[in-house]
This record gives sequence, C-alpha cells and structure tokens, in this order.
Amino acid sequence: MNRFLVILLASVLSVIAVDAKTSSDKSDISQCLDIFNTLFKEVQLNYVDTLDAKKAVNTAIFYMLNEIDPYTEYYSSEDTEDLMQLSTGEYGGVGSVINKGRDGRVRFSEPYENTPSWKAGVRAGDIILQIDTTKITHEFSVSDVSERLRGTAGTSLNVKVMRPYSEDSIMTFKIEREKIHNPEVPYYGVTGPDNKVGYILLTNFTEKAPQAVSDALKNLLNQGITSLVLDLQSNPGGLLSSAVEIVGLFVDKDTEVVRTRGRDPKSERIYKTTRKPIAKNLPLAVLINSASASSAEIVAGALQDLDRAVIIGDRSFGKGLVQSSIALPYEGAVKLTVAKYYIPSGRLIQAIDYSRRNADGTVARTPDSLTTVYKTRIGREVRDGGGITPDITEKGMTSNSLLYTLQMEGWDIDFATKFKAEHPTIDNPEQFTITDSIFEEFKTFIIPSGFKYDKAYTTLFKTLREGLKQEQYLTENVENQIAELEAALHRDIEEDLDLNREGISYLLTDAIAPRYGFRKAAIASTLRYNEPLQKAIAILGNRSDYDRILSPKQ
Repeated sequence: MNRFLVILLASVLSVIAVDAKTSSDKSDISQCLDIFNTLFKEVQLNYVDTLDAKKAVNTAIFYMLNEIDPYTEYYSSEDTEDLMQLSTGEYGGVGSVINKGRDGRVRFSEPYENTPSWKAGVRAGDIILQIDTTKITHEFSVSDVSERLRGTAGTSLNVKVMRPYSEDSIMTFKIEREKIHNPEVPYYGVTGPDNKVGYILLTNFTEKAPQAVSDALKNLLNQGITSLVLDLQSNPGGLLSSAVEIVGLFVDKDTEVVRTRGRDPKSERIYKTTRKPIAKNLPLAVLINSASASSAEIVAGALQDLDRAVIIGDRSFGKGLVQSSIALPYEGAVKLTVAKYYIPSGRLIQAIDYSRRNADGTVARTPDSLTTVYKTRIGREVRDGGGITPDITEKGMTSNSLLYTLQMEGWDIDFATKFKAEHPTIDNPEQFTITDSIFEEFKTFIIPSGFKYDKAYTTLFKTLREGLKQEQYLTENVENQIAELEAALHRDIEEDLDLNREGISYLLTDAIAPRYGFRKAAIASTLRYNEPLQKAIAILGNRSDYDRILSPKQ
C-alpha cells in the first residue's frame, strides 16, 4: 500500500473526526464523508497498483483515532477478542508467557498453572521449533508465534520444542486450547514482623476483580490481620464499575467514589458504593507507581480523598479519561473516550490535555505550577492534573544498563532453566532466596560468556569528547584527564555483578521460583524487594504515624 495514499485517506478521516468533535453542523460531516467515499472509489479504480482496501481503511482509521487520544481504538472483527479480554480477562490459547532469547529463538518462559500448555507437558525454557506444519525460525517475532498459539477454545495444535539441559531434548506436545483466565489477584497473603499485615496484589480491573479482592480480603480477615496493603503498582486499570465496587469494600454504603462528565453537561453520572463495607475501619495502605493508571487511580485517589488510606509509592500515570465500547458494522467495535472522571474532592487527575496540542502535534503533561489545590474530606491538600501524588513517596527498585541487559537478553531465564534441570525440587518455593552459592553459580554462568553491556557513563564520555572537540577544547591535557577519570571508573564484570547483587537476586528469584511454585511463588518470594511494601508495613505497624499522615496539616 502506497504510503501517500494511506496519509491521504487518514487526512480526510481526520477532518471528519475534527468536524464531528467541534461542530454540530451535520452538512459539514456529510460533506466530509462524501469526499472520503468519492476519493476512496477513485483510488481503488484508478491507482496504478492493486489496492488492499481493508488494510488501507484500517490504517486510515488508526491515524484518525491517534489524532484524538491514545485510548480511542478501533477493533476489527479479528481483534474483538482483544477487546473482550480487557473486560473479562479471558482469551483462547495455551496459557503461557513466551519471549525471545538472545539466540533469536522464541520460547515458553512461563507456562501458567493448570493451563493447556502445562498439562500437555510444556515447561519453562522450552524453545519452540514448530507449530503444526509451520517451522518457527529466528525470523519469527513473539507476536507472530503468539498469534499461532492463540485460537478458539477446544481446537488443538501440535508444538515441537527443544528442551535445554535434557537428554531427550526434542519433544512434541499436542495442546488443546482453552479459555484462559488470568487471575486478577494472583497472590494474597500475610506479611510483616508478626504476620498481621494482609497483602493483596491486584493486577487489573475486570468484571471479576471486585469478587476476587473481596474473597481475598475475607480470607485474610479470618486469619486475623490487623491492617492491609492493597498493591496497585503497575496496574493499568480497566472497568470503572469494578473500581467503585472495590472502594466500597472499605467505605460506607452510598459514598460517592467518582463522577463522569462527557461533552454534554447533562451526561454527568455519579457512582456511589452500593453495599455495606467488609473492612470499614481496617488500617489501609495503597501502593501505586508511574504505571498505575485509570481505575487503579480511581481507587487510590478516592481512598485518598476520603482520607481512608495512606497512599505510598510514586506519582501515578494520570489517566482521567473514560472509554466506552461501541459496536460497529461487520462485528467490529470502537473503544471511544466519552467522558472525564472526577474523584470525591472534585479533582480531575488527567495529566495530558489531548485537545490542546503543540504546533508540531505533540502533547505534554500539565506542569505542576498550573495545577489546582483541592481538599480531602478532612481538609488535607491534594492537587489535580498530574496523576495521584502519594502521601509518602517511596520509589521501587530501580534498574540500570546492566540489569536491563541481563533481563532483555534473557540471562535470568536461561540460568533459571539450567538451575531447574540441576535442582529438580526445592523446599518451600514461596520463600525461595538467592543464597551466596546460587549467586556465585550465576557469576560462573555469565562471566565466561563474554557478557557485554553499555555503561551509561561511556555514552556521556563520548558526548563530552565530541562537544569539547567541536569547541576546540579537547587538548592533550584535557584528554589525559578524561582518560584518567575513565580508568578510575572502570570495573570488571565480577565487580559490577557484586555491586548489583540485590537487583540480580530479584531477577533470578522471579525467574526461578515459578519453576517450582508458579507465579504465586514468584510474587511471594520477591516481596522482600518491594520497597513501597516494606515502607507500608512500617507505617501500618506504627499507628501514630498512620494517624498523623491521615490528619489535617496544622
């Protein structure tokens, strides 16, 4: 498809979108549609090459919707299952995470518990060689392979794999696809010095999320917890109604949680809790970070505005827009932004105003200097326009070029595969830890390989030299001083691995533990690295600190 034609079609559709958004003159919209129809017919009839009509229109629609905001999306009939997965958390497939190793081959990195892949015999680390009659070569991307593994529940496929560190390394499995449901609460349990702090990890807001959180909360209350941590870190959100129900577990019935306002002032809707709370007075902390968005921000923001929970972590993403799914002809659908949401204090936490773009079409977050102060129920100051700012800032574990390279190239996965082959069983996977001997084993695994990674300061030195050379400051004396500083900063790979032991231990624990106890074991055994959680445990363990945070500033 000629790129010029795609841009031309997109431009016409963009005009339609702008007219529909800013004008009530139906004749303008009709005129734009007439132009598009005529233009498309002329291109289809007279363009010198064959035109893929469906691809051209789909691309044009993508460009048009991208001009509105990144959350308004078109789903063709082939993609509607992806849309359904957002609300139900279900899809048809084999139930495994796949990724690509540094050898360029796609592999099963984590088959989930009791899913078709696991029941058929697939294990973490298995390299995919063939799916039915298709040989999976280095050229295949993860998405290419994923498309072949997914499909209608009840259909079967044959997968040939190579299992590293196994004598009978080539294996073929017949797998029958099922409806896969990723659990909204993959882990909950007790933690803290006296095991009295409950912990619930919520990963998304599907229609089943409120019941999953409710069931976990009731179980923890029966275990005698005296406080709770709700972890919404990196939770992308989901259904607004699910957020309202979850807030309702902790506040009085008929409490306003959020209200939405569309383009029409009469479209305002107010959402209140509808049931008696389960844990109205239980001390509560909510964890968020920069990837917590949408419904996760409604929960955190509402509980903050109602002075019901201490919010801990990093500022959230800042998505205050509401989408609604609308059916289209030929089994398609559009997820359309229809409103903005406002939490109890009255603030909108949307960080970017997509209707006000720069001259080059880019957008930017609302600067803090332009945000407005609002008040919580008891008078604490909170601000709009940039996500939820936590009551206590506590950033999670940070990465660097070494840790990034280890993970992106799959060294953690490869070592976990080798470790499992050499250690068929371990005691208590949910308390797995990287001992000194395991860490030394990993160093022995990686150091002889010639592992390389780009250190951040090498790029800075290169830029410095280029700038100095351009300004004619790079004399022999200056170059010698730079070289001396480089030498002082140089460390060999073993030193770097030792300095990054905590981050490496986290990666290895997260890769090894699920080989023995699935995702639940990985989450449980990595809680010690969750710094916002540890901060929450400390605050919940000191009631005077907790009460002080939730009191008006004097």
